[in-house]
Amino acid sequence: MGSFVLTGMRRLLLLTLLSTVFVLAGCATGAGDDAAGAAGGGTPGDGGAADGISQADDDLRIEVDRGDGSPPETWTLSCVGPVEGTHPEAEAACAHLRGMSAPFAPVPADAMCTEQYGGAQTARITGRWGGEPVDLELSRVDGCRIAQWDALGPVLPVPVGVEPLG
Repeated sequence: MGSFVLTGMRRLLLLTLLSTVFVLAGCATGAGDDAAGAAGGGTPGDGGAADGISQADDDLRIEVDRGDGSPPETWTLSCVGPVEGTHPEAEAACAHLRGMSAPFAPVPADAMCTEQYGGAQTARITGRWGGEPVDLELSRVDGCRIAQWDALGPVLPVPVGVEPLG
């Protein structure tokens, strides 16, 4: 009887181990992924083909509002292989981004920023860079955000600042 209990325990252990492996394997494959996402499709706003850019690394969508009442401008920028996109300074923007270690790092939540106003300009950059998703909102409302904007240089090629009064 002792060997039967041991064999039964081994079976239970084996079944438990196998079911755990299957559950973990299901989680690792991303059961929520669909064929459209794998094929570069997607829903608007996720940086997929529906937004006009692919899911490849180093593909970006840049939307800039000059803050002067004119309609926002939207450009695409692909720095994979030959530089492509509608960005007005695509070569310079890609070269600049490649030289930065973390171009899309957000301003830390605990950053102490100077109280200064750099202008009404805003921007949003979405897509992928270095294999990681990018969704960065930019403004010029304090010293940290002005520095963040300025650090991107030719990626945001619009006039900035505050118009003088009078």
